[in-house]
Amino acid sequence: MPQHRPAEPDIRRYYTEVFAEADRLDRSPQGRLEARRTRDLLARLLPPPPAEVLDIGGGPGAYAGWLAAAGHRVHLVDLVPAHVAAARAAHPGITATVGDARDLPLPAGSADATLLLGPLYHLTDRADRVAALREAARLTRPGGPVLAAVISRNAALTDLTARGLVDDHNRPLLREAYATGVNDPRTGFTTAYFHRPEQLVDEFVAAGLPAPALYGVEGPLWPVLNALGTGPAERLFADAVACAEAFERDPAVLGASSHLLAVAHT
Repeated sequence: MPQHRPAEPDIRRYYTEVFAEADRLDRSPQGRLEARRTRDLLARLLPPPPAEVLDIGGGPGAYAGWLAAAGHRVHLVDLVPAHVAAARAAHPGITATVGDARDLPLPAGSADATLLLGPLYHLTDRADRVAALREAARLTRPGGPVLAAVISRNAALTDLTARGLVDDHNRPLLREAYATGVNDPRTGFTTAYFHRPEQLVDEFVAAGLPAPALYGVEGPLWPVLNALGTGPAERLFADAVACAEAFERDPAVLGASSHLLAVAHT
């Protein structure tokens, strides 16, 4: 088995003591847009239910519970024990265990489809991200999809600027993150890596997967929704969803989304 560096301890601390992930997708316009678009894309890209879905880095189960309700058999894995406990409590229809995306004690071909909707955010070394993708491919039956989400390179600077939260303290940190992709936790977020679209393609290929199809999740209007506090029933929210759908595969617009979703078949 390959030996990997231990996961950054601040990730566990951040999601246990600092940030409540359980309601993140409901707290802001961007979160609601991310959830709506991710679910729409999963419904299109996953096999029809019932399928065995492995949700690696699934947090407290926002997508695992939804997939189980749709008829899939879902096993969730997360690095943070508190997330696993919350997922078990909130979604009794799934199974959940603690684990590291780079090395999981599961047999090859365990799943019809594998999700990595969080781990690539928090692995700052390319070799670790490739290892997580390679592990996802190993665990997916031949022909099944591997789907991975990443945070766009521009997302942090765009979000904090739109909300008027850039100041003399965090501006150089955000610009450094934009230059290198590596977030400094002093920005308020934990250890993280922010991708350019072409890097995500490169990492899939390095992991032995085909070049993936890329989708922009939120589209270009998400900063406007956040700045205006747009509610999910408002016309602008519906227009943002339609805009994201229209531009989701456009290479010139992909990076404007806060998140990218990649899919390739083993």
